[in-house]
Amino acid sequence: MTQAHNADLAQRIDQLARVRVLCVGDVMLDRYIYGSVERISPEAPIPVLRIQRESDMLGGAGNVLRNLLALGAEVCFLSVVGDDPAGREIQAIIAAEERVEPHLLSERARTTPIKTRYVAGQQQLLRADRETVAPIAEALREDLVHLARSAATEQSVVVLSDYDKGVLRQGVAAGVIAAARAAGKIVIVDPKGSDYTRYRGANVLTPNRRELAEATDMPVGTAEEIVTAARRLIGRLDLDALLVTRSQDGMTLVERDGAIHHLPAEAREVFDVSGAGDTVLAAFATAIGAGFSFRDAARLGNVAAGLVVGKIGTAVAHSVELMRALRAGDIGRSNVKALPFAAALDRVRGWRQEGLSVGFTNGCFDLLHPGHIAMLKAARATCDRLVVGLNADESVARLKGPNRPVQNEGARSTVLASLADVDLVVIFTEDTPQNLIEAVRPDVLIKGSDYTIDQVVGADFVQASGGRVVLVDLVPGFSTTATVAKLIG
Repeated sequence: MTQAHNADLAQRIDQLARVRVLCVGDVMLDRYIYGSVERISPEAPIPVLRIQRESDMLGGAGNVLRNLLALGAEVCFLSVVGDDPAGREIQAIIAAEERVEPHLLSERARTTPIKTRYVAGQQQLLRADRETVAPIAEALREDLVHLARSAATEQSVVVLSDYDKGVLRQGVAAGVIAAARAAGKIVIVDPKGSDYTRYRGANVLTPNRRELAEATDMPVGTAEEIVTAARRLIGRLDLDALLVTRSQDGMTLVERDGAIHHLPAEAREVFDVSGAGDTVLAAFATAIGAGFSFRDAARLGNVAAGLVVGKIGTAVAHSVELMRALRAGDIGRSNVKALPFAAALDRVRGWRQEGLSVGFTNGCFDLLHPGHIAMLKAARATCDRLVVGLNADESVARLKGPNRPVQNEGARSTVLASLADVDLVVIFTEDTPQNLIEAVRPDVLIKGSDYTIDQVVGADFVQASGGRVVLVDLVPGFSTTATVAKLIG
C-alpha cells in the first residue's frame, strides 16, 4: 500500500464513528489464568502452574463486538447465553459497555462457552473448553430472527460472526440475512464449517485459507488457487465478494465483477494471531458501513490485522492506533504512546499478558525540566513498563490557577511520549488520578520523595491489590511553578 493510499485512509478514519452495526453470533467468555512454572509435578511429567491472577474478556462474536467498539461504531448485539455464571458475567460485561444495545437471550439448558487458557510467562500451556455445541431452541431462533428484523432497518451494516456453537444454525443465519437484505443492508459473514449454503444471500464472506479449502474442496496453496476457489464460491452463493485472510501472506479480495486485490501482510512482527480474523471482520464491516469501497475496506482490515498480531493475546485495533499507524507509513513500527483511556487499558492488558510489570506515576508536566526527567528515569527503573497519567488542561487550571498550563495537553503529552523512559501517556480530567489508577491497577505506584506514602493518591488501592508504592528522590532546585513565576516577573 502506498503512502498516498495510507494518508487517504487516515483522513477517513473519523467516518467510522458514525457507523451503526448489527452483530449476531456466538458469544463466549475468554478466560486467561496467568502464573509461573518453577517445577514439574511429582504425580506426572507436567508443569505445575503457580496461579498469580485471572482475567476474563469477551470472546467469539464478543471479540468482534470489542473490535467494533474500539473503532467507534455503535452496535446492536444479538446472541444467546446459558443460564449460568459465565452467561451472567457476559451480560454484565456487555451491559457496562457504552454504545451497545444488547439483546442476550438466555437458554436454561445451555452451557455458555468458556475458553480457559493457562499461561506461564508468554507461553500458553493448555486451553480447556467448556461449552454446548448445538442449535438453540426453536422459540429462541424465532426470537433472534425477529429481533434482527426489527433492528436491521436502523443499522448501517449487518455482521454475522459464526463460531459454529449453534446460535446461527437451523435457519437463524438465513433468517437474519433475509431480514437484512429486505432492509437494504449489506451483510458480511465470518463463516465456519463446510456447508456455506446457510449464508446464501449475504454480500461478503471472510473465510481464512483453510476454511475456503473446506468449503470448496479445492486447493488453496497459491494465490491463483485461492482466486479460483473464491470465484467458485462467489458463483455458488451469489456473493458480491470474498475476502480471504491468508495469515502471514496477507489477504485476497475477489469481487464478483472480476476484480482481484492481493494485500500483503502489514505486520513487521507477529506475536499472536488470536482474534485477528475478528479484527478484520470488524474493520471491514465498519468501513463498508461508512461507505468505503470493498477494496478500501479490505485495506483497512489488513492494516488493523497488522496492528493486533503485533500484540500479545486477543487484542483489538483502536481507531486512534489505525490513524496514527497509517500516517506513520510503517504499520510494523508504529508505536503510539499517547493513547485515550480504552486503548491505553488495552495496551496495559497486553503487557500483563507478556508477564511485564506495570508502573504508574502522574503529574501536570507543564514545562518539562531536569527534575521531571530524573524522576521519570527513576520511576522506569522500578518496573518493566511505565504509564504516566497526565492532568488535562482543565484539571491543571483548577490546581495551578487560571494562567496554567503554559502548554496544552496535546503538547505536553507529545513531549512526554518522546521520552525513552515513558511507555504510555494517558490524559485524565479529574483533579486526582484515582480512577485511572484503579483502572490500570499498577504493580508499582511511583511519586516523588516530597510526598509520604499516606499522601500518595491511590496508595491504599495499590497496596491492597498486592502492589507497592515507591518514593523516588527528587533533583533539588527545579520547579515549574517557580520557573513560570520567574518568566512572569
